[in-house]
Amino acid sequence: MQVLEHTTNPFKGIVITPEALPETPDAFTAQLAHSLKTWSSEGYHVAWLEVPIHLSAHISIGVNIGFTFHHAGPDYLMLTLQLVEGAFIPAYATHYIGAGGVVINDKNEILVVSEKHRRSNTPSYKLPGGALHPGEHLAEAVVREILEETGIETEFDALVCFRHWHGYRYGKSDIYFVCRLHPKSHEVTMQQEEIEECLWMPVEEYLASKFVHTFNRTIVQAALNSKGLVPTPIEGYTNPETHEVFMPPGW
Repeated sequence: MQVLEHTTNPFKGIVITPEALPETPDAFTAQLAHSLKTWSSEGYHVAWLEVPIHLSAHISIGVNIGFTFHHAGPDYLMLTLQLVEGAFIPAYATHYIGAGGVVINDKNEILVVSEKHRRSNTPSYKLPGGALHPGEHLAEAVVREILEETGIETEFDALVCFRHWHGYRYGKSDIYFVCRLHPKSHEVTMQQEEIEECLWMPVEEYLASKFVHTFNRTIVQAALNSKGLVPTPIEGYTNPETHEVFMPPGW
């Protein structure tokens, strides 16, 4: 009997090829047991088993052998099995990443939104922004989010600050980056689905408003008083498709 088709990773792990899994439970059970015995004898430490959703019956087979859940996506479940007690298994992603934008026009007005879905019935003015998409850069994401929520086209200037919170959605942590941008258009086109109000507000009024939380007031002040960090390529390292580096201006 042949072992299951697989690759290896730097952690002395076996990564089973999901596209090559046997379709029937009986064939999968027999080949998995044989494969695990072989890999253990060869000194591998961990087996990674990605089960596509159309083969979900295989999940219980893996669990009965000793696999445990690692993480899941919309169309798969990843399981792992320590072939050596105490073997290292890298954790899955633990954080959400978001970005918000401080956009101030030549009239010294700041672009703000009040969301429809908020805890209080009173207005609460905040910066436009939201979560990054997979594979999306910070500078791209904040420009996209501002355009989607407000209809305002912007250009990224600098990364001003970020905050790190725990106990967010599904028990994950959350990092939110605050960026400074300048507008390339002025007419607001509000996103009706999520935003209740969107406007240009004088900066002084925003900073003095009782409808602005202390956190938002503080990060706007940081954007006004800090040069921030700007996108900075590093020769031989930075790949614009996959890397994004921010450093002080003139570095």
